[in-house]
Amino acid sequence: MAGLGVGAIGGFIVAVFRLAIERLLDLMKYLYAHPTPAIVLAIVVCSLLAAAFIGRMLTQEPNISGSGIPQIEGQLRGDMEFNWWRILWRKFITGILGIGSGLFLGREGPSIQLGSAVGQGWAEVTKQEGSSRRVLIAAGAASGLSAAFNAPIAGTMFVLEEVYHNFSPLVWMTSLASAVAADVVSVGFFGMRPVLHLHYVHNMPLYMYWHFILLGIVLGVLGMLYSKVTLIMPKLYSYTHIPRAYQGVIPLLLVIPLGLALPWILGGGNSIILNFGAHIPGFWPLVALFIMRFIFSTLSYGSGLPGGIFLPILSLGAVIGAAYAVGMNQIGLLPHEYIINFIIFAMAGYFAGIGKAPFTAILLITEMVGSLHQLLPLALVSLTAFTVTDLMGGAPIYEALLSRLVLPQQLGRLHQPVRFELPVFAGASLDGAQVRDYRWPKDSLLVEIRRGEEARIPHGDTVIRAGDTLIVMTDGSAQHRVRAHIERSTTDTSADD
Repeated sequence: MAGLGVGAIGGFIVAVFRLAIERLLDLMKYLYAHPTPAIVLAIVVCSLLAAAFIGRMLTQEPNISGSGIPQIEGQLRGDMEFNWWRILWRKFITGILGIGSGLFLGREGPSIQLGSAVGQGWAEVTKQEGSSRRVLIAAGAASGLSAAFNAPIAGTMFVLEEVYHNFSPLVWMTSLASAVAADVVSVGFFGMRPVLHLHYVHNMPLYMYWHFILLGIVLGVLGMLYSKVTLIMPKLYSYTHIPRAYQGVIPLLLVIPLGLALPWILGGGNSIILNFGAHIPGFWPLVALFIMRFIFSTLSYGSGLPGGIFLPILSLGAVIGAAYAVGMNQIGLLPHEYIINFIIFAMAGYFAGIGKAPFTAILLITEMVGSLHQLLPLALVSLTAFTVTDLMGGAPIYEALLSRLVLPQQLGRLHQPVRFELPVFAGASLDGAQVRDYRWPKDSLLVEIRRGEEARIPHGDTVIRAGDTLIVMTDGSAQHRVRAHIERSTTDTSADD
């Protein structure tokens, strides 16, 4: 019952949030398409006022920045804690202003954070604590994604695979109930039509499946590039010397000339995907579209404005798939009737490579497109992109963003920080273990893994291997205890981790 209640309330809030964004974005596109000096001046003034207001809100509550998904992961892990009401209303208003202005941001991340805030609020009102509280927060997150995309199954899987990392029956049943309730409410606002309904009827013959491997490789490489650029953007913004909370003024102003020239390109990208159902541009226009959306997507998200990268990632994947298929068609290696298939498959593959969540990617595209056809190609492209990114050392984008948030807090808790190195021996308890699966001692922080000449920043899914050297930071007063605990797991094959 709690899951249904959280889902119904979260679904209503997210549906109103989604509707407000769509109406504001439609207004902005209309104004950009009918410019006059007075309209352009009004857009500039409103953009400056929006940047100032959002900056003020970010100063009061920094945790409404970005998508909000890393913050939820941190909260469920116990690394972060928030006031749900401060998050809820501030994220709602600033998300509408930032996303509805035409920036290349998605509604899904803020929707997930809004839903999780509802779950936390429900837990506090009903006096739920511990695991019950965490389950309600996770269920709220599922309701947010479900209402944002009308995708209850994918919303549930995203929470299990990416956010909570827990497949217990209580978690998935509560999350599923919440997601279904939210979807019912959202359908009442937007109808039954899938969010990204693309009509395709031709099944790819088996002898052409080599395209899916090649497409997956392309998506994996470009996905790794997207992650790298997104993660480095805050550092590039720091060179402007504008306070972090007010750096959103840069994309808000830069998007104005783009909107005046190409108003149809604005927004998270769902309209671009839907337009492919009626008309697919040529190869070079698609390449130009990819470059523009890549730059402005990373620029928008890197500023810290409230908004997600979920939908921008899907739209970039669709453009990559279209460019690949059109290019192959032009050189005679792919019939024209299969181009639309690649647009759909590439959306799943690009998200799987960047988010490192292939199950969610497959289910999400299946629900958003509204077709169960060709699950095998979806899986093949997604797993290939995931594998390529993994081999290149890529981490899940949300987990990497979370590391950026919690590392300063963790270091701040160390009064006299010291670091030490420990080699991992073959057959030790840590040999072959994922970072998240090992119970690290209190007051310890794994800051780096050296593998030969390569230095890696560890993430939750990083696998520790024999021959690695672990660089651990701890407080000086706890160094002996922490070192002895971890050393047993790096040398003793019978150690209990």
